[in-house]
Amino acid sequence: MGKSTGFMEYARRTSKAEPPKTRIRHFNEFHTHLPEAEQRLQGARCMECGVPFCQSGMTLDGMASGCPLHNLVPEWNDLVYRGNWKEAYNRLIKTNNFPEFTARVCPALCEKACTCGLHGEAVATKENEYAIIENAYAQGYAQARAPKVRTGKKVAVIGSGPAGLAAADQLNKRGHSVTVFERSDRAGGLLMYGIPNMKLEKSVVERKLRIMEAEGVAFVTGVDVGKDVKAEKLLKEYDRVVLACGASRPRDIQAPGREAEGIYFAVDFLKANTRSLLDSAFSDGKYIQTRGKDVVIIGGGDTGNDCVGTAVRHGCKSVTQIEMMPKAPDTRADDNPWPAWPRVAVTDYGQEEAIAVFGHDPRIYETTVKEFLKDKNGKLKGVKTIKLRREQDENGRFVMKEIAGSEQMLPAQIVLIAAGFLGSEKYVADAFGAALDERGRVKTEPGGYRTGVETVFAAGDMHRGQSLVVWAVREGRETARAVDESLMGYTNLGTQ
Repeated sequence: MGKSTGFMEYARRTSKAEPPKTRIRHFNEFHTHLPEAEQRLQGARCMECGVPFCQSGMTLDGMASGCPLHNLVPEWNDLVYRGNWKEAYNRLIKTNNFPEFTARVCPALCEKACTCGLHGEAVATKENEYAIIENAYAQGYAQARAPKVRTGKKVAVIGSGPAGLAAADQLNKRGHSVTVFERSDRAGGLLMYGIPNMKLEKSVVERKLRIMEAEGVAFVTGVDVGKDVKAEKLLKEYDRVVLACGASRPRDIQAPGREAEGIYFAVDFLKANTRSLLDSAFSDGKYIQTRGKDVVIIGGGDTGNDCVGTAVRHGCKSVTQIEMMPKAPDTRADDNPWPAWPRVAVTDYGQEEAIAVFGHDPRIYETTVKEFLKDKNGKLKGVKTIKLRREQDENGRFVMKEIAGSEQMLPAQIVLIAAGFLGSEKYVADAFGAALDERGRVKTEPGGYRTGVETVFAAGDMHRGQSLVVWAVREGRETARAVDESLMGYTNLGTQ
C-alpha cells in the first residue's frame, strides 16, 4: 500500500492551526488543511507493513490499540496516494458511517498504533480521512442514497448521539423505517451539544443529518421519551427499540460549600454555550458567563480541556484545571510499549490557548478540592484545594491520599465540574423495563446488545459507559446488526 519508500522520502505533515491568540477570537474550526498534492504524499507514507496494527482495534493493557471500527486504513491511504478519491471514499464508508465526525474529534487510535510510528512519525491517517470525506462532499460522492426496498419493519432509536445515529443509518440502509427521538431541540446528541463548535462545527453535523433525512430517517426533537412519550406507546408502534441515550449522568464533587452559586457541571456549561452560539451568536445571553471571572475546572480529560478553551474565548480573568492524577510522562515508559495506547502527557488546544493568554499551563496535578468557599450572599468566591500523593493501600492497590498541610486557596467565581459520568439516566431504562448494572449501564445479554426486554436493545455509552465517538459508532453498527437479525432472521449488515 502507498509508495514502498514513501515513509523514508516524505516527512509527516498535517494541517496548520491558527495561532492561539488569533483563534480564541472566534468559535469556528481553526485548521488550514493541506493542498491535494501534499495530502497525496501523506498517503504515500503508508509503509505496507505486514500486520496493519492501525486497523486492529484490539485491547492491550486495558486500552484500545488501533481503530475500533477496523477502518481499512492501508487501503484508503494507498488510494489517496494514487489520487483515486472516489474509491477511497467507498472504502472509508464501508466501516465508518461518520468519517466527517471522527476525522475531527477522534484521538486517532490508528496513528498511535501505526508501525511507521515505532521508530519515526506515524502516517497522517486522520488528516487523510478528513481529506477523503471532504473531497467526497465537494465532488458529490457523499450525496443521499435512499434504500430502494423497504422491509415494512419499524425501529425507534432513542437518542441521536453517534451511537443512535450509526444504528439508525445502518438500519435505514437495510430498508427498515427508522425514527430517531431526541429530547433536545436539535438532533446530534453530544456531537451537537457536548463537543464545542471549534472542534466540530455544527454545520458539519447538520449536513449529515440532512442527508440521513433525505435517505428516509425521521427525526423527532424536543421529545423526552419516558416523560413526554410513554414507552408503552413506542413498544406498541415499533417492532424494535434501540436505547442510545448516552452516559449523561455527571459525577458530582461532594465537598463543603457545594451549594454555592457559581458551580456548574461541565456538560451544562458546554451545552448552554453552543445553544446560545447557534441561536443568537451569544446575543441572547443564555450561557454561563466567564468574562472577567476566575474559573476553576475540576477534571483533566477532553471535557475539561473544552471548558478551558471555551472560558478563554469568553475572556475569563484566569483559568485553572485541577487533575487528581500525576502528570503523565512526556515519552512512553518502558512498561507502555508500542503499539499500546501511549500514556504520555498531551497539551491540547484549550491548554495551548490558556498558556498563550496567561503565560503558564492551567493544569495543577495531584490535587483535589477540599472545600468550596462562598461569600455572605452564598456566591462562590474560591476553592480550597489539597495536594495528593499516590500510595499503595493494605490490599496493594494504588490510591491517592491527601498530604496534610498542603492546602491552597484559589480564587474562583465559576467552578466547572468535568469529573466524568456515572452512567445513563435511570428513568429511560426504567420506562422500558431495562435493568442497569452497578455502573449505571443498561444490562444486556452477554456479549450482545439485547436487553432483558425482547424487543429493546441498548447501544453506545448507555451500554458500555462513557467512551469515544469512534466506539459509539462501532456500538451503533453492531447493535443495528443485532436488531436486523432479530427482525429478519438473518442479517447482511456488516460491522466492519
